[in-house]
Amino acid sequence: MPKEKATRKTKAKAASDGGKKKKDPNAPKRGLSAYMFFANEQRENVREENPGISFGQVGKVLGERWKALNPKQREPYEAKAKTDKERYESEKASYNAGGDEEEDEE
Repeated sequence: MPKEKATRKTKAKAASDGGKKKKDPNAPKRGLSAYMFFANEQRENVREENPGISFGQVGKVLGERWKALNPKQREPYEAKAKTDKERYESEKASYNAGGDEEEDEE
């Protein structure tokens, strides 16, 4: 038992010592998933239909609605997600190309 406590403290200390590097604020934003496009579009409808609903409950309702969609109903959201993913990959490629040059100069 005492060894487990020591191990946990050691892991926590190692993580807090800067083991995780800071994210570059200029890095491109990740592409949204099909579900996130759906959720962003439907969130206001859920709030209007259920006044006073908590944040967690909104998420549950959105999840249930997403699961209820058939593949044909999901197509527009999946198309948006695919487009956004392509946008992210192109921005990431140009970001990495520019970032490599800056790193070489240092």
